[in-house]
Amino acid sequence: MKKILIKNVIKNSIADELEIYPNDYLLSVNGEEIVDVLDYKYHMSDEFVTIEILHNDEIIEYEIEKEIYEDIGLVFENELIDEPKRCMNKCVFCFMDQLPDNMRKTLIFKDDDYRLSFLTGNYVTFSNCKNEDIDRIIKYRMSPINISVHTTNIELRKKMLNNKNADNVITYMQKLYDNEIFMNGQIVLCPGLNDKEELIKTVKDLAKFYPYMQSVSIVPVGLSKYRDKLYPLRPFTKEEMKQTIIDIEKVQKEFKKELGCNIVYLSDEFYLKSETELPNYDEYEQFPQLENGVGMVTLFLDEFNCAVNEAKKYNIKSNKEISLICGKLIKPYIQKCVDILTKEFGIRIHVYDIENDFFGENITVTGLLTGNDIYNQLKDKNLGEITYICDVMLKDDEDIFLDNMTVDQLSRKLKQKIIILHAGGDILVNELLK
Repeated sequence: MKKILIKNVIKNSIADELEIYPNDYLLSVNGEEIVDVLDYKYHMSDEFVTIEILHNDEIIEYEIEKEIYEDIGLVFENELIDEPKRCMNKCVFCFMDQLPDNMRKTLIFKDDDYRLSFLTGNYVTFSNCKNEDIDRIIKYRMSPINISVHTTNIELRKKMLNNKNADNVITYMQKLYDNEIFMNGQIVLCPGLNDKEELIKTVKDLAKFYPYMQSVSIVPVGLSKYRDKLYPLRPFTKEEMKQTIIDIEKVQKEFKKELGCNIVYLSDEFYLKSETELPNYDEYEQFPQLENGVGMVTLFLDEFNCAVNEAKKYNIKSNKEISLICGKLIKPYIQKCVDILTKEFGIRIHVYDIENDFFGENITVTGLLTGNDIYNQLKDKNLGEITYICDVMLKDDEDIFLDNMTVDQLSRKLKQKIIILHAGGDILVNELLK
């Protein structure tokens, strides 16, 4: 029977009260062997559970009464309990293949695991899935599942993913649809491959799975300077992005009339790079794909304006001088916000947009800025009392940039106090006017 190492036990939890310890092993739940976190959560969801624990070579059985779905406080060495499923594709657009050789291992590991899609929101291609994997999704009601579709033209999909096993996605989505499992789709758009007529066909095919296909995001391919010996791709031109917006807005109108919602959304990058006006707040319909950069700027501006209007009630005045760091893409919008703050409250703010020397000039988003680029471009600048950076630049669970520089190291090198902000317009206003 599989032994699952218990890394930690949460203090004052049920497991702690039962005197289960770190380095004990979980053997079974309700007499069932646990293969992965799905099995564990499923069997542990009952009010009454029986678990077997191996402690110092002794097997101890615990009968537990608890609330339905209540966690008993066991922390395992691996979040999935099982090993994550590796990506078996060699996508022509994969950003992971465009990283320099000296990146940390966690950045270059490519997963393609439907369990992580459910647990953490990752996107999966299904190219390494079997029918039994889809059956497990249905059995455990794992919803929503986020799917990297890219195209519904199967021969084109196999070419783009560089994988002959990338042909089951339609079959699997149909099975999930038939069993009422919600999905979100993603299309990484590449000029000359899955754009134009292919794109329109894909989004219309995916709309057939509505309402269980909740949303589809379209993001332009990201191209770093590390593309030697990779598939020849180029960035979209400004005019191509404008035409894509026109094409998708036409499809959105059709969907709105037929289904009552847009379903498909373009990422902010299309509008910012083509200098096209962003859609209004209501067009994003509860912002289902924020993590893919869809509607982030519109939501930020709405939060910002609401927070400014609230702050005006208190006649706040500030003589602080500070600096904000951002990517080149968002700079015009941040500058407009800063101008409002200066006019209304007196605070002096320097906005510095950082050129991405690490990945190359085509990469203009804030989330891919590195510590060394920030230092090299700010070391001779007037930064004021405090410098603010956005948390999207950093590792989720650690204050470290993509180039392994820590925020503390950057602070010491610049001899400057640095504060990390969450990406929200209201958070920005409230923090700067404190």
